[in-house]
Amino acid sequence: MERDAASSTDIRDGHAFRIDGDAITLVFAQQGSVVPALIHAGAALPAAEDLGALARAVQPPRHASQPEIAPLASLWPQSGRGYMGQPALIARRGDKALPMDLVPDAGSTVGPRGFHLVFTDPVAGISIAIDWQISSGDVIRARSTITNHGTTPLAVDRIASLCLPLPAWATHATRFHGRWAAEMQEGTAAIPHGRSGGASRGGRPGFDGGNWLILHDAGFSADQGHGLALHLAWSGDHDSLIERDADGAIVQIGPRLDPGEIVLAPGGRFVTPDAVLALGLAGRNAVRRAFHAHLRRDVLPDRANWPARRVHLNSWEAVAFGMDEDRLVQLARAGQAIGIERFVVDDGWFAGRRDDRTSLGDWVPDAQRFPAGLDRLIATVAGLGMDFGLWVEPEMISPDSALYRAQPDWCLHRAGLDRPTQRHQLVLDLARPEVSAHLFGVLDRLLTAHAIAYLKWDHNRELFPNDGVGHAQAQAHHALIDRLRLAHPNVEIESCASGGGRIDHAMLSRCHRVWPSDNNDAIDRLRINRAWSLFLPPEVLGNHVGPCPNPITGRALPMAFRAKVAMFGHMGVEADPGAMAEAERHTLAAHIACYKQYRGLLHSGVQRELAFADAGLFGTMVADDTNALALVARTDLSGDYNARAVRFPGLVPDAFYEIGFPLADSAAGLALSGRMLADAGLVLPLSRPATAHLIAFTRQDHR
Repeated sequence: MERDAASSTDIRDGHAFRIDGDAITLVFAQQGSVVPALIHAGAALPAAEDLGALARAVQPPRHASQPEIAPLASLWPQSGRGYMGQPALIARRGDKALPMDLVPDAGSTVGPRGFHLVFTDPVAGISIAIDWQISSGDVIRARSTITNHGTTPLAVDRIASLCLPLPAWATHATRFHGRWAAEMQEGTAAIPHGRSGGASRGGRPGFDGGNWLILHDAGFSADQGHGLALHLAWSGDHDSLIERDADGAIVQIGPRLDPGEIVLAPGGRFVTPDAVLALGLAGRNAVRRAFHAHLRRDVLPDRANWPARRVHLNSWEAVAFGMDEDRLVQLARAGQAIGIERFVVDDGWFAGRRDDRTSLGDWVPDAQRFPAGLDRLIATVAGLGMDFGLWVEPEMISPDSALYRAQPDWCLHRAGLDRPTQRHQLVLDLARPEVSAHLFGVLDRLLTAHAIAYLKWDHNRELFPNDGVGHAQAQAHHALIDRLRLAHPNVEIESCASGGGRIDHAMLSRCHRVWPSDNNDAIDRLRINRAWSLFLPPEVLGNHVGPCPNPITGRALPMAFRAKVAMFGHMGVEADPGAMAEAERHTLAAHIACYKQYRGLLHSGVQRELAFADAGLFGTMVADDTNALALVARTDLSGDYNARAVRFPGLVPDAFYEIGFPLADSAAGLALSGRMLADAGLVLPLSRPATAHLIAFTRQDHR
């Protein structure tokens, strides 16, 4: 995190200061606490705003049964001055918990867009630094740093990346939970009194989505209401909590640590992962705009220079483990005929792999399936005009594998006990230097020897046994990817973890796309992608057309419906085009061609969620200065014969747009103003389930 130009500041009782984004202002003040509290979060304030007057205007009166200096929730809640909630830091020397009473120290600075605040407890022998910086999209990134100034080791059992006293309007929370094939299910409820929250314990963020959170007012909707969206940019375990008491509410988010996992030697320090905070002042779409802008400009690796997102054909749901070179060549040729640009060989290509019980760790091509190695297949794929991708799961090992037989103690295990498996596999201990060195060598040789443009990097198992190694495991995983990307900068990497089990900014700073779910059912994907798109732009969301009926849900849906849904992401195919009926192949090829026509817009424009009172309708629109493309889809039977008109806010109100329906037999022949489209909208034939429409808007400059 780079800090902007800053000047020293005096952190004392009653002092107030501000940081500003392009359209927001955050104001902080002491108000009786030695660590500042957030007293204002909203639209940009005038430069001449009297912050002292603002602080006095919002200062709550001291009430009965409080200490003389009220210990209000702050950016670093601590119990030493009477705060009764969860402290931001729990540390100990030996077995004894360390009481702490932090006071301001020298070295604090505040700049126009961020601050670096330093606090120390000379008796406890620690210091805490709190760093906040406003980045692109007016997104705030926050972290904390603890330093051990004592003469004995310091164990850090809990430390928050961000603590945020909530504005009074933040009365509700939208959380995200789920499971395999049903990720990112939204749940909204009033924030209860007491403590609520969640944590992951599987060595990755997991399917429960607890590292994504929105705190908002009661009227928060697509384009209405105030919201604070939070994320922990960390690929390991997380911990989040909200506490509400009679004085208000506070949210904390940070890494989940096992006791003894982080022990600082004298002079040592620990820096938390970044917490990411967006303030949305106009509903869910404001949060979406902020996160998308920040990811595109500051997180995704070299995003401005990415080539067009190539259409994938992934082999898994077409052939699964039943692959060989001839079968894959047939599949590649069928893909080339419908416009596929990247051919990805999924699980099953490496030595001895015939099912999910063996061979993880043995990352060499299977000699029976590929007698000429991978080169002949890759050359055939290249001759068809496609590049080549490959599935790997480097962090895992099968007990039935050559690597395990050679190095049985490279997996996480407890000496003298059995080694429990999940999905018939164990986890390699990446924190051991020899293990990470081996994995880099294997992957480096694979990428050096073959023209591989893309790795689908999977992670199909929770981390256990976990004897305080989760944080080190995540750090070692990041270091492995960083080393591999440095050696092979042109190879694209996808983060997959049985679908959406490991999606976070730390991975997105290293990868080019994520796999939101193993579930390709188009109706389920509408819901899953609507939630993910609150935080992630379309170009990083792998979105594929699966087979029919769907192998997970058993649902049969029309090809036109499945293909339209898949266009609003990074489009791909997870089925065998050669096994499709001719009409289905023709429809899919037409949608792939349409995706190629619009992907520049889809992957750089501003995305917004369309709002419907009808729970059976889903809609999204992506727009730039001149064009827009919208998807409106129905998932169940309409309650009325005639569905209501669909409104399309977000276009330029006084501009006129020619309206078209890509892939339809006839054009609309209409030109309407952006104001008309936002206020009155269009009536679409949307009464039947599994109906979807693409609507194109082209701005007319001659009016």
